[in-house]
Amino acid sequence: MIRRGRLLATAAACCAVLALGAACGGESGSTAAPGTGGTGGPGGAPVAGGTAQVMQIREPSSMDPVTMTNAWQISGFLGNALYGTLLVNDARTDEIHHTMAESFASTDNGATFTLRLRPGLRFSDGTALDAAAVKVNWDRHRDPVLASPYLSEASLIAATEVVDATTLAVRMTEPVPSFPRALLTTSLNWIASPAALAGDRAAFDRAPVGAGPYTLKSWTRQDRIQLTRNARYWDTPRPYLDEITIRTSNDAGQRYNTLVSDGADIVIETNADSLARASEAGYTTDVTPLSGGLFLAMNMRRPPFDDLRARRAVAAAIDLEAFDLAVYNGAATTVDTLFSETSPLHVDTPLRREDRALAQRLFDELAAEGRPVSFTFTGYNTSEMKDTAENIQAQLSSFDNVTVDVRAVDFAENTRLATTHDFDMLVWSSSFIDPDPRVWTAFRSDSRGNFPGVDDDQIDAALRTGRTATAPEQRRVAYGTFQDRLVALVPGVFTVRVNPGVMAAQDVGGVTQYGLGSLLPERLWITR
Repeated sequence: MIRRGRLLATAAACCAVLALGAACGGESGSTAAPGTGGTGGPGGAPVAGGTAQVMQIREPSSMDPVTMTNAWQISGFLGNALYGTLLVNDARTDEIHHTMAESFASTDNGATFTLRLRPGLRFSDGTALDAAAVKVNWDRHRDPVLASPYLSEASLIAATEVVDATTLAVRMTEPVPSFPRALLTTSLNWIASPAALAGDRAAFDRAPVGAGPYTLKSWTRQDRIQLTRNARYWDTPRPYLDEITIRTSNDAGQRYNTLVSDGADIVIETNADSLARASEAGYTTDVTPLSGGLFLAMNMRRPPFDDLRARRAVAAAIDLEAFDLAVYNGAATTVDTLFSETSPLHVDTPLRREDRALAQRLFDELAAEGRPVSFTFTGYNTSEMKDTAENIQAQLSSFDNVTVDVRAVDFAENTRLATTHDFDMLVWSSSFIDPDPRVWTAFRSDSRGNFPGVDDDQIDAALRTGRTATAPEQRRVAYGTFQDRLVALVPGVFTVRVNPGVMAAQDVGGVTQYGLGSLLPERLWITR
């Protein structure tokens, strides 16, 4: 990751640039929000025209927003391109800005919300993007049969009602004051044409209909996605680029080498080492700072991790500095506390402490009872996950009475694993600006995203208080209790903060992220 001092300095510089509305894509008369802003890149007014070559980690399985994830490394950029956004935020200040929505507000502390759209919004086929279209999209996310990755967030909505063409009334299952921030980090932020969605899935994938800055020109699976400028886009003169080509690679070294060899203008990145190298080499870089991070989820439902001692032993055995050096060349930020120091919810209680003597004593104790710690690390097929698995295996091999095997699977296997719980340990993520509902999803007993299988009344109560409370101190106490319970139960080992990052050539301007690092394509421009 870019060193913390440098990141804070560039963030301050970006605030100045954003105020001028220059290098981050702002211009006189624009109604869109400034977002996070780019770190580096050309100055001056945006330049219209040209084609950008973009590289990301993997491609989506479908263009349907109900299946897509608004995550920077998968389909955040593509979803923003095809469908635009209702809301965005400045990921450093957490201030919300309205884009296709004029407002999304509550007058009763989150029990109900009213969404008001900009008048005259049109899908790329010329039909109206109205409140009825939003209702159809949000109702689809609430349908368990469609298996939205954001079912947890969508299920917070009890009912929606179309008031008029631009107004949607939303009733929540319980008060959720933070729901707008949850919405903008999900694909509920993307609205597709209900008429197009009603047809065949394959036909929609060939010709998705949204109201975003770009439309799909072609999609050659496992090769490239080509986008072209949407002449009907609401926020003129954006977008600036005429066309965008997206390619994928799950190898961090290949992505970096493609950038430095001029094979890509923009790389959507997660690897801290690559981002640090790109910054040091003078490329434009941007990283969205988040709390939480990646964690090694240990399956508490079955041996060996149904025994607290096994979980405590593994947590005490891992040297995070050595892990960072091996996987990220020392460039990542290791996780000591759940909330970053800049978060108003920060509690200065370490999540765990390395203690090799304690780890060996617990491994020996379990072995003496005929329960030696033996497990399989399930890792996804990326270079980063491969390095992670190999390092954890190597570190634990220095202890007696513990063995680790490694199994590689495709990320698509995630859905099956969430249902079957057929794993011992895997890397999962709980990264966020506001903890609700991401932390609820990862650790609440009744959540399908609760990979470790945590079932704890105190955690459930703390997460409910954190969700519904409006007083900052009440929330801070609730999430402090939650963190204390994580320390006691050890459902996983947090390793590093995630790096929702972008690397770009020096002639690329307007690099702007929102939410969990989702890159906004309409702001990008190239000087050549």
